[in-house]
Amino acid sequence: MAEKDRLGREGESLAARWLEDRGFTVVERNWRCAAGELDLIVRRARTTVFVEVKTRSSIAYGHPFEAITAAKAARLRRLAAEWCRAHGPVPGDTRIDAIAVLVARGAEPSIEHLSGVA
Repeated sequence: MAEKDRLGREGESLAARWLEDRGFTVVERNWRCAAGELDLIVRRARTTVFVEVKTRSSIAYGHPFEAITAAKAARLRRLAAEWCRAHGPVPGDTRIDAIAVLVARGAEPSIEHLSGVA
């Protein structure tokens, strides 16, 4: 596995645990369809949340949230709609969140959560 892929998987695992610690239940990880992939689908109470996880080892090339462009947000909305179609009626509310994970060498991972990004 390439270093970039390993870092991405580590970030997704850290984000999933972070969300679980805050009362979310992980419904699915790395859901794929022809249009792309959703990193995490989680639920808390009556809200289903589609989570885009961006992981970096430094901010040398910008903050992880900077990678969520308008085009990426539109793609996340399409993927969330596709997941809802594939899984039947989804009770309650839905939203799209983003989590930035910074895994700097020799430091504790840093996690930031933005709610309702798309």
